[in-house]
This record gives sequence, structure tokens and C-alpha cells, in this order.
Amino acid sequence: MHGLKPLSVSQITGVIKTTLESSLGEVVVEGEISNYRPASSGHLYFTLKDEDSQIQAVMFRGDAVRLDFKPADGQMVTIHGRVTVYAKRGNYQIICTAMQRSGVGRLLQMLEERKQALAAEGLFDTDRKKTLPVFPTKVAVVTSATGAALRDFLQVVGRRNAGLHVVIVPTLVQGDSAAAEIAAAVRYADLHRLGEVIIVTRGGGSIEDLLAFSEESVVRAVADSETPVISAVGHEIDTSLCDLAADYRAPTPSAAAEIVTAQREDLHRHVIETARTLIHAFSARFSHAKLLLQRFSGTELEHQFRVLSQPYLQRLDDAKEDLVRGITDIVKTAQTRHNLAERELAACSPFEVLSRGYSIVRVIESDSATVLRSAAGVKPGTLLEIRPAEGFLRAEVMKSSADEAPDPNSQGGVAPQ
Repeated sequence: MHGLKPLSVSQITGVIKTTLESSLGEVVVEGEISNYRPASSGHLYFTLKDEDSQIQAVMFRGDAVRLDFKPADGQMVTIHGRVTVYAKRGNYQIICTAMQRSGVGRLLQMLEERKQALAAEGLFDTDRKKTLPVFPTKVAVVTSATGAALRDFLQVVGRRNAGLHVVIVPTLVQGDSAAAEIAAAVRYADLHRLGEVIIVTRGGGSIEDLLAFSEESVVRAVADSETPVISAVGHEIDTSLCDLAADYRAPTPSAAAEIVTAQREDLHRHVIETARTLIHAFSARFSHAKLLLQRFSGTELEHQFRVLSQPYLQRLDDAKEDLVRGITDIVKTAQTRHNLAERELAACSPFEVLSRGYSIVRVIESDSATVLRSAAGVKPGTLLEIRPAEGFLRAEVMKSSADEAPDPNSQGGVAPQ
């Protein structure tokens, strides 16, 4: 065995895993999806292949939910991810973190640049749009003679209005030469007045499938057409530059057929019903006006005026009464408060105290008179002025003793009247 120590399968797989993952790191790979198997868990399993080789790939749910398209077998995609080894099976695979349809980004950028350039020329301006005829009798349809779009269109036309004449201008709707054929067909239908309306249509498809309808030659042919053009390219979510240049955009071929057709019986019935509604409305208004005129006599007008003015006059009288009543209440309240204040003020007056039998005693000195509040310090012979409720008295102190008990019949040093 050449002296080599045997390795386990796990050991050699681990070496391969470490070497492969560390040497490659994150990769960007372009290839075709094959054996696409979305799992119920949300993970996506598929094979990425080219002409000579293939590699297993997986995109986990957290990254898969960010995809803006639905992967399918046969799609060319560009993926971002890292190469790893699934040790349990000994297989190497790519764990994808991002995926986009190959070439779509460049294609969208090219279409946006073309859109901006054509818009700058005014090809998409609303003032260029022409009004569609209300009841066209003949339409020209530019589309594939064998496509589902034409079958859907004719089916709706046949169901809604068998009297509409449809002129089919067959053309390719996909491929390298499709744009030139579509533009030529539009110009031919316009030049020879093949219809009162030209409808450019095809069924849904990928952005690459609808690319012919965004070519500059088609956009210019649609914009230059003197005949009104309806664009019905793809499904409602699809938008081509032809849609922007057309006078009207229909979301589907069937919708385009509904636009240019009309249910004659339904229209007739609608007109009759509208006429009846108008006649009934005018009749009702006329009767009402006649009734009003009959009521416009002098007596009736006076009565109506009284009816209208009486509530306001009543409100005026009520307001006057409320005002008078309010002012009266305010006056009464003020008078009551005044009387109360007057009584309180009188009760606090010293003259009120004198009227109850008290007097004010003052000591007469040479140049002033001092109110006597205590017998202490008053000597016999002191002159006093006694002021009862009315008039005044002069007296001379005969005896003064602040230490003696007061006479119960005396007024506490105040001379009785």
C-alpha cells in the first residue's frame, strides 16, 4: 500500500469541500435551467447546464421569494452564489443567492434608452392621439394569420357584432424579420385605408417574444399612421413601445375586439331606455313647475311669507323676553347684594355701637384729645369728653382707681348716658 495511511470517505470529502469552497468563493454562472423541481418548502432545486457540462443547484426559500420571474426548464439564467460540497452524497453544487434571466437586464436597459429617445421626439405625446370612431364598419388587423390572438379577436367580433368587416393583414409577430413586416403592414393598411381602425396585436410572451413590437420601425409606423391605431400586444401586464405610440392601448386581443364592436341591440335598447328616462324626468319637472306656478297668487305668497317669517319673528320675541328677564334678574341680584353690603357696613359702624348705649370717652388735653381705654394713669381732676349716640358731655374725674373691682352696674369706665 506504498506506506500511505488510508483516509476515510468523510476525510477526503472534507478535504475536497475545504479546497473547493476556499478556492472558488462566490461565483457568477450563466447556463440553462434543466430538471427544475420546486419543493413544497419553498426551496428550488434544478440543474444548470451548457452544451458540455452540468452542475446541480439549489436556491433556498429566503432568496427564492425575491425572484421577479418564475423559473422554468429551458430558461437561460445568470446566477450568483457559491460552490459547495454536499458531503452526505459526495456531490458538489451551487447554492444560489440571486438569479435573473440572462440578457433581460441589458434588454430592459436598451428598451428604456429607446423609450426615452422616442419620447423626446414627442412620439408618445397625448396630443398626437387620434380619436377612435364610435361605430367602425371595417377594421384592419395586423397579426399572425395562425396565432391565437386572431382567433380570440374573431370570436369576440362574431359574438358581438357580425356586421363588422375584418381585413386581416398577416405578418410575423416574432423573430428577426418580424419588426420590418409589422411596420410594413401598418403602413400598407394605412395607405390603402383597409380599415377605419388598425389593430396591431399578438398574444402574450416573454420580453424577448414581444421585442419586435418595441422596435423603432414599428413605433414610427404606428405614430405616423393617419388611421387610428389600437395596440393589443401581449397580456395586460405586458407593455411594448408600440402601446405607447398607439392611439389606444387594449390589454388583450379580446379587449381590442370589444372596443371596435358594439352590441347593436343593446345600444338600441339603451337609447330607448335613455329617451324614456329623459321624457319621464322632463314630464315630472314640468308638472312640478306647473303646480308651483298655481301657488304663486298674492294671498298664497303672503301666506308663504308669513309661514317663512313666523319662526324668525317668534325667535325675535323670545330673545327680547329672555333679554328683559335676564336684565331684571341681574338688577335684582345687584340690589340684593347692595342691601346686604349696606347692612354689613352699618353693623360695622361705631355709631351703631353707640346707639346700643355705649359712649366714647376721651381725655381732654391742651392741644389734643385721646380716647380713654383704661382707668390706669388717669388722675382726679382730669377733664373728659363723653360722646354718646347724640351730643357730647364734658366731665371731670373725681376718683380713679384701676385696682378696684368694677361696679357691676357701671359701663367699665364709659360714662352712662
